[in-house]
Formats: sequence, structure tokens, C-alpha cells
Amino acid sequence: MPEEQSQTTMAVDELQAIIQRCQILEESDFRGEDFNLFQVAGQKCLEDGYAAQLLEVIQNEKNKLCNPKELFLGLLEQIEQTSGEQVCPTVMLLLQPLQTVLLKLQNKKAYSVGLSLAMIMNQLTPLPVPYTKQQIQEDKLGLCRCCNAVVDFAKPFVNEVVKNMEKSSEYNDMELKEELLKFCMKSLKYPLLTAHLEQLEGIEEHPFRHFATEIIDILQDIRELMPLVFIHHKGRRSYWENQEFEDIERKNSADSLACLSYLMFVQHFGINCFPMVFSPSYLLQCNMTHIEVLLNRTEESMLSKGLDLFESCLLRMEDNSLSHQYLEFRDFINVPQDLVKVMTLCPMEYLRKKSLNMLQLFIDKFDAEGKYTLFRCLLKTSNHAGVQGYIIQKIKDQIHLSLTKAHDNVWFTGHHLISLLDLVLFLPEGAETDLLQNSDRIMASLNLLRYLVIKDCESENQTGVWTILAKIEKNFLKPLHVGLNMSKAHYEAEIKNKRENRRDANNSNTVCSLTVSEEKMPAMTTEMQLQHLPNWTVFHYVGFCHCHFVTNSICTRLGSHLRGKKNITSNQIFQIAILLEEAITYLDLIDEIKTP
Repeated sequence: MPEEQSQTTMAVDELQAIIQRCQILEESDFRGEDFNLFQVAGQKCLEDGYAAQLLEVIQNEKNKLCNPKELFLGLLEQIEQTSGEQVCPTVMLLLQPLQTVLLKLQNKKAYSVGLSLAMIMNQLTPLPVPYTKQQIQEDKLGLCRCCNAVVDFAKPFVNEVVKNMEKSSEYNDMELKEELLKFCMKSLKYPLLTAHLEQLEGIEEHPFRHFATEIIDILQDIRELMPLVFIHHKGRRSYWENQEFEDIERKNSADSLACLSYLMFVQHFGINCFPMVFSPSYLLQCNMTHIEVLLNRTEESMLSKGLDLFESCLLRMEDNSLSHQYLEFRDFINVPQDLVKVMTLCPMEYLRKKSLNMLQLFIDKFDAEGKYTLFRCLLKTSNHAGVQGYIIQKIKDQIHLSLTKAHDNVWFTGHHLISLLDLVLFLPEGAETDLLQNSDRIMASLNLLRYLVIKDCESENQTGVWTILAKIEKNFLKPLHVGLNMSKAHYEAEIKNKRENRRDANNSNTVCSLTVSEEKMPAMTTEMQLQHLPNWTVFHYVGFCHCHFVTNSICTRLGSHLRGKKNITSNQIFQIAILLEEAITYLDLIDEIKTP
């Protein structure tokens, strides 16, 4: 311990000795070696944690060695050379000396402030952002404390800009303001875009919420908050001639602006200065670009922010109030498609469920024509049978509303509905469609067809379905019939093959082997193969039980209402009955497969 104190004393004493010697020299007698000695001694003090002594030296106006420009470069070099776990401690140690030096600069202050903030943020960015409550409380690398210290570092320069703007409404010195704006934009992207910003129980002052408040306050003080929210999405002047650099800047800017919208409209930071004159539909339009940016990311924190922002905008609106004309904007088409991707690909269940809820909420806000247009778009663009089945169910709900309301809805009856049914009542690949893969879509389509035949009586024919049953049979029911026969043949062959293998099992129990990465895996016996077969057929079993019920209902309704009608012949009804028989036969086959 005494040895450490001695080494520290030596470093401080050496610094003081250099200063005292140089104070008696005339300015003309200074040599480059004098400043080099001072810089080395100062660096030693910083490394040993004695920044306070160095700060006193810098603040002393008598010290001729303290050339602000040279000190600035030396401090910046110290920050640049640090890495890993030492980044935050080093930055926090040097912030006050660096701030003091910058305040002394007379020339290129804005450039130097911008360079300092950029260097600091570049050093912080590789560090992982604490996300859970425990990580935030522990703050192992000191990132939470460091971010708020950087804001304190920037405040004198913010105050300088504010004072200059107050002196003149035509404040033209935009350089320092631009540098502060860049710092805020970088802070919105990191760490705020990644950080968990919900209030956490047990944490009195959430460090990232405090940091977010400070960033919003800076933007408001320099009069950039509202322009960013409402004007920036129209585009700003680019400073890059290189297209690649310009694209990077645009992407970073998009991330930052998306985070800013989340902070304002979900967390309500800065909402007190927000003008309450905009319609909910306009706010939704302004935010759709930001929502799209967030939903195109894969990180949990960003997806959840995108869904929360979308929900916040939609909940401001009444159902059926959003005009179909908004679907002419690209974002209004892209966002529901992005929701589908989250619903089907995101590994986190709670985000998949919330995406489904947001899609339903989005649909609810549109007028009838908007719902119709959105349904058509999603049926054409989604390749997921579960999503298609869901959309078909929503179409059925809208048809039901149209048939039960006092006033007619032209978009879900008549020729508009017939056009929509062309997308619903067909098999994507005809008779060769994978029935298991498309079972959700097929069952939803059959349910819809059954509903139309039962609910819409022949004499009224509001939906128009009675005039296109022949077309439905050709494009949907007949290919399904053929597909059932193909599936039946496949399973019959499978059963025959397994039975033959079973007869040979007495001679040799092992009939199947597998090699993976040149390593032979344990062999499958015939009994094991027979046990595994039911697992992948059970879905067909369940699905076609429902197929049996639906088809029987269709046949019954057709038989009671259309027998003898010219455009629907008895032969056509008979063909539908054959489909039912094939479904029953199919079920018998699967029962046989399931029996050991």
C-alpha cells in the first residue's frame, strides 16, 4: 500500500514539477519537449485515477502548457485507445477534463464538440445494452451511468445554443446545433432503440428512461423535436456523395426516428409540448414508416417497440373510420405483410400473438372497401395456409355482417364477393396440392362455402354464390376429389409396404438404417416404422373428419334447394356426394393405419 501511494505521489509530483518549471519561462522559450513531458505526466495521472489533479491544472489560467487544442487531442486519444470493460470508466474519468478544454476553445468549437461526442458514442456502441431488470441494476460495464454522464457533458453546449437562439430569432450559427442533433440521433439508435424502456418495479429511477428524457429535452431545447417528428420523414439534405454512405446514414436515421416516435407516442416523453390538433388517421400515417422499420427487425426489443407503437396509433381510432384510400400508401400495404412475417416466423410466442391481435385491430379500423382490399392483398401475398385460413374466416365474418345488417354492403355481396371467392375457393396447385400443408386453408374455405349455401337462400342469392356453384365445383371441389383419391392411393401403398415388411420382420427385425456425418445411427425396426406412421397421418385424420361434416352439409343443402335447377344438375350434386364418400373412405384408411 505505501508503495502504491509513493508511485502516485511521484506521478503527481512530476506533473507539478513540470508545471512550476514552465511557469517561469517566457513563451518564446517553450520547446516541444516541454509539452510532451507534460502530456506524459498527465496521462500517468489519468491512468492512476487522479483526473482531479489534472483538472485543476487545466483550469488554472497561469499554466501556459495547457494549450486547449493539444490537450483536446490528447484526451480524445485516451478515449480512442480504450476498449472492452475499460471504456465506460475511462470515458467517465475524462469527461470533465474534456468538457473544460472544449469550453476554452475559441476556434472550431462546434467541430471539436461533435468529434468528441462522436468518438464517445463510437466507443460505447459495441457494448451490450442491459435489458433485464437484473442487468440494469447490476450495470456491470457502467453503460447506464456513462450514458447519463455524457448528457451532463453536453449540457453546457446545449445551453450555449439556446442562449444564442434567444438573442436572435435568425440564429445562423448552425454548426454546434447540428453536432448536438447528430448526438441525439445516435443516442436514439443506441442505446435507446435496444433498451427496455418500460417502467420496472423496484427501480426508482430507470437509467435509460432518464437518459431518454434528457435526449428529448435537448431536442426540444434546440427546437428540433417537432421538426423531427413531422418533417424529417419527408427527407433531409444528404451530405454524402458516396451512395453507400448515404444509404447507411438513411438507415441509421430511420432507426433513430422510429425510436423517437416510440418514445413520444408510447412512452409519452415530450408529449407535453405535442400539439393536440392532429387527427388519429394522420398520426397513424406519420408513424407507419417507423412501424415498418421496427417490424422489419428481428431483435425482440425492436419488434416489441414496433407492435407497441402500432397499437398506440390504432387505439386512438374508431372502428370502420379509416378510409380505404390510405391503402394507396405503400406503408399501409407493407405493414400487414410484416405482421404476417412476425406471426409465422418470430420464435417468441407473445410477439406472434400480439402480431395477430394487431392485424385484427388494423382490419377493424378500415371501412368496408378497405377491408375488402386488404383481404385481397393478404390472400395474394401470404403463402402460409394458417394465415390464409384466418383471412378466409374474417371474410366469412364480414359476409355475415352484410347479410344481417339492415343496409346492404356491396363489397361483401354480389359481384365484388364473387371476385373475392375466386381467390378463396380454389386449390393452389390443383389436384396435386399438399392437403396436409394446406389443411387450414381448405377447411376454412369449406366452412365458408357451407355458410354461404346455408345462410344465403336460393331465392335471394345476395352473395351470388348460387350462380357460380358450377365454377366452384370445377375449380375447387373436383380437384379436391382427385387429391383425395391420390392421397388414398398413397396411403394404400404405404400400408401394403409396411405389411410386407412386417411379414419379413420375423426373419430380420432390422430393416432400416441411417448414416449421419459418416456415423451410423441405431437402426429402425419394422415395428418402430409402423409406430411412427400414425404420427404424421393423424393431422389428415382430424382434418378430414371435419371435411366429412362440411361436405355432408353442402350436399344436404344442395339436395334440398337445387334439385332440378338447370344450372346445378343432379349429376353435379352426385359428384359432390362422391367427394363425401371419398372422405369417408379416406378416414377408414387412416383408421387402418392407426391400428397396430
